[in-house]
Parts: sequence; structure tokens; C-alpha cells
Amino acid sequence: MSYKFFWLIRAFIYKFFFKKIGSLTYIGKPVFLYGISRVELGRRVRIFPGARIETHGLGKIKIDDNVGIGQNFHIIAGGDLSIGKGTVISAEVFVNDLDNAYEEIGKNVLEQDFLVSTTSIGENCFIGIGAKIMAGTTLGRQCIVGANSVVKGQYPDYCVIAGAPAKIVKRYNFESSIWQKTNKSGSFVE
Repeated sequence: MSYKFFWLIRAFIYKFFFKKIGSLTYIGKPVFLYGISRVELGRRVRIFPGARIETHGLGKIKIDDNVGIGQNFHIIAGGDLSIGKGTVISAEVFVNDLDNAYEEIGKNVLEQDFLVSTTSIGENCFIGIGAKIMAGTTLGRQCIVGANSVVKGQYPDYCVIAGAPAKIVKRYNFESSIWQKTNKSGSFVE
């Protein structure tokens, strides 16, 4: 646990470069940082080694309080990208709000403009290992994302999402107080 002490010291030094870093936040080494003057980390954000945190253009990242992030996390923002408080993100997860334009034939995709689509993760979500949260995705409060899922779209509060492409497979039923399977339309299955 002594290594976390050094991670806290590193976070203290980073305070001079990030837009904001809350107390008791730590960042494991190695880490790749780009455009971090537009990145806010709340209180008790825990980022394990291998993270890659990038903003491009006018992009902003806000990670709220008490968020735990596993190793080899990659996040890219060209717009406003947010992660709600209490969220747990497993290892090898990718989150972004950018797509590459490809309309110009004969021009390298990397030389074309970015297409920005708002992306947000709600409070108390759990993102499984290897998941990809693609540009234009909104996860509601307390969503569960299955391992290796590829998520794009709008998902309501209290649902379980899995697959590639990801679909809602369960939602919390407040009438019966259980997580219940759903059909393709998101309606409960008896």
C-alpha cells in the first residue's frame, strides 16, 4: 500500500497542470496525459497504472467524486465528457466522444476533422473489463455494462447492458424490487 502514497504525491504535483484535482485522488504510474488543463478529477478518484487521458480541441473531461478506475484505462474528449460519482470502471476500458470523419475520399482519415458527440456516464455505474463506451453514448444512473461490450446509444437508469453491439438485457423493476430480464424492446419478460 505504500505505492499509493507515491501516487498521492504525484497527484499533488499534477494539481498545477490539471484544471482540478480533489483531495485523496491518486494516479498510478505510468500514465499518458494530453490537454489536462481541461480535466477535472473530483475527490477520491482512484486511477490505476497505464491510464491514457486526452483532450483535443475544446474537449473537457469531468470525473466526479469517488470514482475507481482500473489499469490501462483510455479516455478521449473533444467535447464535454463526464463520469458520474460513485462509478467503478474496470481495467482495459475505453471511453470517448470522438469519431473520425471519413467523407473525403483520398484523404487519410487521421487528417480529417473529428466528429464530436456528447458522451456521459451516470452515477454509480459499473463498467466491466474491456468495455468500449463509444461517442454519443449516455448511460443513466446505476447502469451495469458487461465485459467486452461495445456501447453506443442512450440507456436509461438502472439497466444491464451487454454485447457487441450492446443491448439492454435487464432492468430494475421497482414494482417487484428485482433486476428482471427484458426483451429486445426493453419490456420486462415474465
